[in-house]
Amino acid sequence: MKVLIIEDEAPAFRRLQKLLEEIDTTIEIVEVFDGVKETVKWLNHHQCPDLIFMDIQLSDGLSFEIFEQAEIKKPVIFTTAFDEYMLKAFKVNSIDYLLKPINKDELQRSLDKYRMLKSQFANVQPPSIQELIKNIRLDDRKFKSRFLVKMGEKMMSVETEDILCFYANSGLVYLLTKGGKKYLMDQTLDDICKELDPEKYYRANRQYILNYAAIDAVHKFGKSKLLVETTFVHEEQIIVSSEKATAFKQWLG
Repeated sequence: MKVLIIEDEAPAFRRLQKLLEEIDTTIEIVEVFDGVKETVKWLNHHQCPDLIFMDIQLSDGLSFEIFEQAEIKKPVIFTTAFDEYMLKAFKVNSIDYLLKPINKDELQRSLDKYRMLKSQFANVQPPSIQELIKNIRLDDRKFKSRFLVKMGEKMMSVETEDILCFYANSGLVYLLTKGGKKYLMDQTLDDICKELDPEKYYRANRQYILNYAAIDAVHKFGKSKLLVETTFVHEEQIIVSSEKATAFKQWLG
């Protein structure tokens, strides 16, 4: 079986590659891409492999855009960090979806399902994928317009557009407003990130989610990392790893 992997997170790709090798040594990974543009270019000039593993959020956009620019006649297994509630539509005739971090047993079941349904796909794109694109495009989601924060014994709402960043410090999560006010939050950065518009906010590293408006400049840091200069004062340097540097620059652009 020949597979194509479309994934912009190196650790996630390495985990998927390792699990595939453990499950079936005859599986051949023909290519790995991390963005929409390069995937579309390759698909338009090569024969589609037997199966595609596809993350939803890529370095330069959403994977749904690939289906609008290239003809895909083979089944797809989506991999994503989004919860099951958001992805009920995948269960209708699609091959499957896998929540990150990918579980070996679940991957095995997905591959078994693919083999069982293989004859039904005979060069026909599963109709559920187009329905998926229509019904649950992530860029059509409603993102949070305000967040509930703590101020002593009181609680209040802060408009999302007034937030410069969310950050973690000593096990606690805070938001910082454009007016320089800091508020404690009950949510984790992972949960907050899912509720933000990815066009306006970016998870720079484990400690910071930055508003585009909070970024003043970006500098090279070491061989391939980036140092982010912000419009607000902070105690530690905000470093973007080498793995995320390309995606971060594309987001800024």
